[in-house]
Amino acid sequence: MSKNNTIAIILPEIIHYFFSSILSGVEEIADKEGFNVLVFQSNENYKKEVKITETIINSRVAGVLASISKESDTYDHFQQVLDNDIQLVFYDRICTGIITDRVVVDDYAGAYKAVEHLIKTGAKRIAFYSSPLHLEISKNRRNGYLDALRKNNIEVDKSLIYVCDTRKNAIELTPKVLNREDPPDSFFAINDHTASGILHAVKKMGLNVPNDIEICGFSGGQMALACDPMLTTVEQHGYEVGKTAAKLIIDKINGKTEGQYTNRIVKTELMIRGTTKPLKD
Repeated sequence: MSKNNTIAIILPEIIHYFFSSILSGVEEIADKEGFNVLVFQSNENYKKEVKITETIINSRVAGVLASISKESDTYDHFQQVLDNDIQLVFYDRICTGIITDRVVVDDYAGAYKAVEHLIKTGAKRIAFYSSPLHLEISKNRRNGYLDALRKNNIEVDKSLIYVCDTRKNAIELTPKVLNREDPPDSFFAINDHTASGILHAVKKMGLNVPNDIEICGFSGGQMALACDPMLTTVEQHGYEVGKTAAKLIIDKINGKTEGQYTNRIVKTELMIRGTTKPLKD
């Protein structure tokens, strides 16, 4: 069976602004180059992700853009995509064990800038709500968080690092964290959904943001703007990630980069808004 002019994209969750903006970037480039886009959603489920790759292989698409689910810690199903002579590019959540092109945002630098900004506003005990630590984005953002503390001579308290990456879990966890004997004075969240949950919980406890508690997220987009006060966050530029990933996969399909492997990094931007204090003089 011959391959067609279709690119499949696997999204962990389409409801997230970051992933939907990636899809928009992919579709823009694909449309210009005469490719169709077939969209799959893993819903952060490993078994569903495996089934999707089986469907993709049987469909004989020309290429696959993939961001792994939070549950995925083995990646044989993606190797099978390559073994079936289908081009593969990872974006955002990548697999380092498979040799292929990748597009990521500068997670380390984004986290470092966010935490350093909190420190410059006077924060000293910064809690970090992370995704599962086997994910590369979690490792990189955690390292940015830790290095910002160390380079600003703030002692690392690993008890302030929690695996919590949804709004629902943040709403449940945050009151417990703030009721510690040694509570944090600020939070850095792995994404804006989590940050919005922190904000909801903090306000429900009668605390003022940012005077009592500061909050910084990571994603950008409408959710950050819809928060009250508006959320300080790290803008990931998902649309650029999508465009870059689409260009890479199309070049692979057309044989322009055969035998070459590229790791593209999209820079982040700190968007300072109302959930952090003004900088100290």
